[in-house]
Amino acid sequence: MNKKATKPFGGSRFCEKLFMTLTVFAASAVTAEFTPDRSVMNEAYWKIWTPEVQAKLDADIEKYRKADAEVEIPAPEGTTVSVEQTSHGFFFGAHIFNFNQLGTKARNDRYKALYGKEGALFNSATVAFYWRAFERFPGKPRFEAGPEDSEEFWNTCANPKEQPHWRRPPTDPVIDYLVSRGCRIHGHPLVWGNNTWMTPNWLWDELCPEAEKAALEKATGVKIPRWDATIPAGSPSRKVGRDWEKAWGKIYAKMNGEQIAALVPTFIKAQNDCYERRIRQIGERYGAKVHSWDVVNESATDFHRFGDKAVRGRPFDGSHYGPMPTDYAYKAFQWAGKYLPATAWFNLNDYNMSDAFFLQANDLVAHGARIDVVGSQMHLFNPKESAKIARGEFSKEVHAKTHPASVAERFRRVSKANRPIHLSEITITAPDNSPKGQMIQAIIMRNLYRAWFSVEKMTGITWWNVVDDCGAPGEPSISGLFTRDMQPKTAYFAMDDLVNREWKTSTKVKTSGGKVRFRGFKGGYRLTWTGADGCEHTKTADVK
Repeated sequence: MNKKATKPFGGSRFCEKLFMTLTVFAASAVTAEFTPDRSVMNEAYWKIWTPEVQAKLDADIEKYRKADAEVEIPAPEGTTVSVEQTSHGFFFGAHIFNFNQLGTKARNDRYKALYGKEGALFNSATVAFYWRAFERFPGKPRFEAGPEDSEEFWNTCANPKEQPHWRRPPTDPVIDYLVSRGCRIHGHPLVWGNNTWMTPNWLWDELCPEAEKAALEKATGVKIPRWDATIPAGSPSRKVGRDWEKAWGKIYAKMNGEQIAALVPTFIKAQNDCYERRIRQIGERYGAKVHSWDVVNESATDFHRFGDKAVRGRPFDGSHYGPMPTDYAYKAFQWAGKYLPATAWFNLNDYNMSDAFFLQANDLVAHGARIDVVGSQMHLFNPKESAKIARGEFSKEVHAKTHPASVAERFRRVSKANRPIHLSEITITAPDNSPKGQMIQAIIMRNLYRAWFSVEKMTGITWWNVVDDCGAPGEPSISGLFTRDMQPKTAYFAMDDLVNREWKTSTKVKTSGGKVRFRGFKGGYRLTWTGADGCEHTKTADVK
């Protein structure tokens, strides 16, 4: 870790410095080196994040994130060569769900400039493919932008969060923009059973004939919720989703999968066909553009529910979400393998890192599923918990997420899957948005990013909500790196300092035997020198 002087928090000098830095960013997007203020954290916190812990992280970062390079240079012996890292081999990401939705062109431009290959904060972007908003009406996926997706629409929209396509931009313009910026693209998700955020309103109502619905309700005595056609298709209430899951839970308690399938055979077949069609359409359009996919999301709980078997061969199973294709996690990987290119990485993504996750991964692979990456999540939603962390207090759940010893143990377990790890969703909430609260968020983030970056099999870290008050309902409003009007918070400067300074190599070396040798962070490099002809020469190289 770079040694940096610390300054006490509080007083006019800190506030003046923060204001000046924000002003500079707003004017020119030039940022200053981040200086952590240790005084906002109790000494009990620093007794946990000790110099010894930091030294171990530094050693592992040096070991796993750097590599030795040897590059041929056609220059005289002893020529000085400038070595500048231009891109990361590691993926620093965020979702891009608020594309053109922030209310002004200036905010949107600042937001979009965060994503790119060289010099941007994020070299990877998670694109929303949530089925509910992606295909609000059957057979009409929202690939292309309509008038309601334009920047002009959102700039004049009085209540953006009430719109059914809030945080769900059409995919064509987002992916085209990311391709133009050389940004890595991650699709999220292809298959997920969640009724509130994923399953289209029309799936049950349109695909299950009324006679079959009536037969199921008569046989079980359970009234299944219907979607009110007057409710916007993209924004059902969370209560309706829970009511749906409760109703199906009652049905499962009365009937087994074979009995349910016998009553709704048309729905069973149409549901499978629709899932396969969805993946085929997405693969045909984006197969060459999207680098990785969350093929199935948050399915470990169902795996355990189904008796720790990924392939069961029954016509229908009782997902805790509601009606899902039997063996849906296995089928998701089969469909992805059929319709997506071999170059795309297939992720198994979950918040549930219990034994069920690893048993499911092993069982899927044993049945022929191609799992390239395991995705893990960490959400610190509660502002009060961040305040406790600053005091050196860790509840049992938060200890498991954020204590350095628990973080190390967690990823020792995850690494046993013997796959690269994508930390796919990260939320770290500030206690409040005061200067002190922002500094607390920044320090928690900085230490955790260093711990995650030091994990041998870690391949990428994706921050979730970049902008305050832009999360899903129920998510904290102050977990962003920016305020709602796109002013950078202290955590932004802390992250930028790691990504674009501490973890980027810049050095000068001399040629020896027609080569230069150096050690640097893995990624792309530009080497520059003055040749014997007096002209400047450049060469690019990859350090792997």
